[in-house]
Amino acid sequence: MRRRELLIGGLAMLAGGPVLARAKSDVFSSPLCFFHTHTSETLEVACSDKGIAINQRQAVNHFLRDFRTEEITTMDESLLLQLAELKRRVGNQGGVYEIISAYRSPKTNNMLRGKSKGVAKKSYHLQGRAIDVRLRGTAISDLKNAAIAMQDGGVGYYKRSNFIHLDTGRVRAWG
Repeated sequence: MRRRELLIGGLAMLAGGPVLARAKSDVFSSPLCFFHTHTSETLEVACSDKGIAINQRQAVNHFLRDFRTEEITTMDESLLLQLAELKRRVGNQGGVYEIISAYRSPKTNNMLRGKSKGVAKKSYHLQGRAIDVRLRGTAISDLKNAAIAMQDGGVGYYKRSNFIHLDTGRVRAWG
């Protein structure tokens, strides 16, 4: 590690913050591949244990927008790391996540609440902190079990609709 990287890391630690410096050898190792079930759009982004490449975050936010209203928010980076870790745990690194729902505008969330009792008034989807997915090539029950074992937020299991809900809220599970 070069002197400059050590200095930046040391200063960040003294300030009580995370070490933001990234070594040049840090290689993005596992792509996140997405297919949006409502728009038929696809997206592939580089991902490492440190997150999504900075130059790809805008594309991710656009892809995971509220497809009904076209509103965009900043998706929680922790949620994207959950998706990457989940793929690793189920051994499906090349799998494609099918996106059912990600960010929801208040207008969309209210509309969905009017149609279903299962939509929360203060849904994490409203904050860009939740996503409903399935992973091609992985049984939904296996995906659910691996997500619950991660103990890294909320996991909802929707067997009839064949998807799971992930969020970055407190650890809990339902369905």
